Amino acid sequence: MNRNYNYILFTCLIFLTLLLFMIDLAVGSVEIPLSDVWNSLFGGECPEVTRQIVTTIRLNKAIVAILAGSALSVSGLQMQTLFRNPLAGPYVLGISSGAGLGVAFFILGMPLLGLSSVSVSIGIIGSAWIGSMLVLFLIGIAARRVKDIMVILILGMMFSSGISAIVQILQYMSHQDALKSFVIWTMGSLGEVTRPQLIIMTIAVVAGLILAVFTAKPLNQLLLGEEYAITMGLNVKNSRSLLFISTTLLAGTVTAFCGPIGFIGLAMPHVTRLLFKNSDHRILVPANILTGTSVLVFCDIVSKMFVLPINAITALLGIPVIIFIVLRVRSFAV
Repeated sequence: MNRNYNYILFTCLIFLTLLLFMIDLAVGSVEIPLSDVWNSLFGGECPEVTRQIVTTIRLNKAIVAILAGSALSVSGLQMQTLFRNPLAGPYVLGISSGAGLGVAFFILGMPLLGLSSVSVSIGIIGSAWIGSMLVLFLIGIAARRVKDIMVILILGMMFSSGISAIVQILQYMSHQDALKSFVIWTMGSLGEVTRPQLIIMTIAVVAGLILAVFTAKPLNQLLLGEEYAITMGLNVKNSRSLLFISTTLLAGTVTAFCGPIGFIGLAMPHVTRLLFKNSDHRILVPANILTGTSVLVFCDIVSKMFVLPINAITALLGIPVIIFIVLRVRSFAV
């Protein structure tokens, strides 16, 4: 019965994701019928202007929404299980802030040093990876020394505050053009990724998701605690390193290209657990890919309809979920 329920739910989520993807391509400043969207993608009869709008402008953004939604949702699931904390996530624990610090050093710091980069894309993604990995490393050290998960959560918030202070100093010292570029980046956007950048983003996110699939079994064992996982033969150190690499690729890459997008990584793992009524990560990892994708694509549709920043939509959807979880869960163990 449970297996049939999962199959039905997966089928519905796949259908919903595809439907929202098509609607996302149709919605914008110029409304396009779904039939023309379909013909634009698969070589049917439609106006050439419509084909250009769909394939050149909107398709890129919709693919970015799919990649970002799946990456943030899965990275949030990994962090919540690893730290056994339902309020853990790439945004709350400071991982996204670490990626933002790396980007700030690249965009704001390099001009101050009189340096420039030939490849802006590679520089941004590399600096975001380094920044997020550094924060994850510090949190990992804290997690090994401090067993109180609330303390770890507070430390993550403190890291975020410290990073924000450093970024403010860089902003204060930076040149006007660099400051403008960074402020635009901090607003978060799915539509600023170019086709060459999309290739890099796709490779990094897919690599992170593949690693996430391989971490499903270790995550199931870590649910029972590290001591019990060790007795089951799990190499906790290697598993933690694999999780850190996967989360860095996922959260760091999305933050680098799209800016800080909040609440998806924090809220969607809880929504997925409630939908599937399951704690098996062999189910939860692919399920989070679908739920995160469908929700962020939906947020993109709403943001285009009402001309609002994507971060505002994700916050309005995510905050009620987090409030519900806080009121529902009496302990902070996942």
